[in-house]
Amino acid sequence: MPQMAPLMWLYLYCFFLLSLIVFMSINYFIKPYEKINLKTDLLSTPPQPTWKL
Repeated sequence: MPQMAPLMWLYLYCFFLLSLIVFMSINYFIKPYEKINLKTDLLSTPPQPTWKL
């Protein structure tokens, strides 16, 4: 119950904010690696262009 331990909820809220800021900054600065398409890497010919009308 929040009225019994207000400092505990304050510490939990601060921990939540800190972890959220760390998580969002990691996602912003460290981009995930690009997925490697094995079909285009294994083929020596370039991919065929798409059809255009």
